[in-house]
Amino acid sequence: MLVDYARIEVIGGNGGNGCVSFRREKYVPRGGPNGGPGGDGGSVHLVADASLKGLNAFRFHRRFAAERGRHGEGSDRAGRNGEDLIIRVPPGTVVLDEPGGVIADLAHVGDRIVVAAGGRGGRGNAAFATSTHQAPREAEPGSPGEQRAIVLELKLIADVGIVGFPNAGKSTLIARVSAARPKIADYPFTTLEPNLGVVDLGEYRSFVVADIPGLIEGAHTGSGLGIRVLRHIERTRLLIHLVDVSESSGRDPLRDLDVINGELRAFSEDLARKPQIVAANKIDALAGRDRPRRLAERCAATGTPFFAISAVTGEGVRGLLEGVWSRLEEGRGAASLNRAR
Repeated sequence: MLVDYARIEVIGGNGGNGCVSFRREKYVPRGGPNGGPGGDGGSVHLVADASLKGLNAFRFHRRFAAERGRHGEGSDRAGRNGEDLIIRVPPGTVVLDEPGGVIADLAHVGDRIVVAAGGRGGRGNAAFATSTHQAPREAEPGSPGEQRAIVLELKLIADVGIVGFPNAGKSTLIARVSAARPKIADYPFTTLEPNLGVVDLGEYRSFVVADIPGLIEGAHTGSGLGIRVLRHIERTRLLIHLVDVSESSGRDPLRDLDVINGELRAFSEDLARKPQIVAANKIDALAGRDRPRRLAERCAATGTPFFAISAVTGEGVRGLLEGVWSRLEEGRGAASLNRAR
């Protein structure tokens, strides 16, 4: 099971206390203060690790504390610093504080952030000695480490997201075009979590595609799988909007298109502005071609690329993938041009 949400508590290590000590050696007159400082507490770091795919490690372990600094000692011996705690998370993890503000977006492998700083070690009495205060008996306590509750949200990193109503054929399509093998069955919400697959078109052309679990009307308010799956679409560069045009669905393809686009718009305007390709699926189960024709006319009017396919038989799928690759290349070219400016 893919875990894509976790709330954890992170605690930096406390700093060690400074030491009060005086030299007491034989034949050494007027031994002065020699209390050493305490060590600094360790900090808690989050690091994006490519070997991780989900937040499963946080299902049962939710409290993470770094090591405290050791106390200072006599003979000017400083306490050892506490070890930092490294917590590894998958790339694409967004770190938020409890009110919901974004602390960091660990989108790339190796991205790192300190989420709980360790406390500073206190000074020993040797640090307080002056010409007029030669026998100080004070030392500083170590400061406490930072403690906070944070929320981790995983947003899958994929080039293309496949969206559509439940049973539109998303899992069947990703199974046909990649090595992913999601569960496929003839009932709503067969897919409960996103599936990732790599599409290889040959000639060193490939892209990552994500099968986003079925959306329904009201998803942006939490209906169905709701917001939990909508956030996985945010990082995609292109959407394949899969529409079931078969009579067996009992739904109007045009209304399906409008409902899903409405949910994307209600969740985020950025999602609504993402480039789309509409794919009319299940043409192998059609008695006539009127239903996909009306959908094609709507797409032509809005300038949206349209493909009629059958994920089961593979009809039209190659053309769809070539169309997706062309749009991705256009997006890369536009991004390069903007950077040059």
